[in-house]
Amino acid sequence: MSVLVIAEHNNNEISDATLSTITAAKKLGGDITVLVGGNGCAQAATKASTIEGVAKVLKADDASLDHFLAENMAPVITEAVKKNGYKTVLAPGTTFGKNVMPRVAALLDVQQITDIISVENTDTFKRPIYGGQAIATVKSSDDIKVITVRATAFDKAASEGGSASIEDLGNASNTGLSSFVGQELSKSERPELTSAGIVVSGGRGVASKENFAIIEKLTDKLGAALGASRAAVDAGYISNDHQVGQTGKIVAPELYIAIGISGAIQHLAGMKDSKVIVAINKDEEAPIFQIADYGLVADLFDAVPELTEKL
Repeated sequence: MSVLVIAEHNNNEISDATLSTITAAKKLGGDITVLVGGNGCAQAATKASTIEGVAKVLKADDASLDHFLAENMAPVITEAVKKNGYKTVLAPGTTFGKNVMPRVAALLDVQQITDIISVENTDTFKRPIYGGQAIATVKSSDDIKVITVRATAFDKAASEGGSASIEDLGNASNTGLSSFVGQELSKSERPELTSAGIVVSGGRGVASKENFAIIEKLTDKLGAALGASRAAVDAGYISNDHQVGQTGKIVAPELYIAIGISGAIQHLAGMKDSKVIVAINKDEEAPIFQIADYGLVADLFDAVPELTEKL
């Protein structure tokens, strides 16, 4: 059985989420093909060809695929699926994957399986439901499986060791259904939130935007990424690109430090797969302590500066 993985990339580098998706694809067995679509994406295609376990790379390089608009990407993917007979199509469960794959599923007239965390066999998968409070085992009878993968549930495939061939696709065109207007990108010297080895997050207990400087000092001391709960984002303490949780970003770092975060289930859904969880909260009954490996019942305004100083 052949499997098609849709690569998320920036035209130069393949994302870590794609490497994890390739690991999920390996569990299905069969040859793995990676489709790299974009404008000026030759370097990304070359990088994809060196990933261990990849048999072939399909490159769709066209101006219509600039900014990866789903309305232009989806027809390229569906035509590749039909032409080559792929039975399973995987993409990272990121903003990119969540934007493109529903349209692919609709064009193929199949149901999408979202955010899988385990591959049981070629047609059976596990995925979280109810904000991660339960795990559903789902089985698809569709001839073609269209799937997004929760990257934090799978290890990253080795980015070197492969020698796949690269085939050019010439079927890209502008559908005229959408156009790119602009974007506002956040810039930070800190590691990217979803791929960082250490994440330090602040919650409602931080109490103000100014007080987040306390969290930031600890974050920078550890060389970590900065996160936040939805409560902190909604209160205006920090921008929403830092939000961790069911409606934010899903993270699974080696170390997650939750400061002033009570631990609502929506937040836990976004970080409970972290390898080591440390919680600092003055409320000893806070739900976050139920999943924390280490808990400190203390006032964060005393504990965090002291911890930063000792580090």
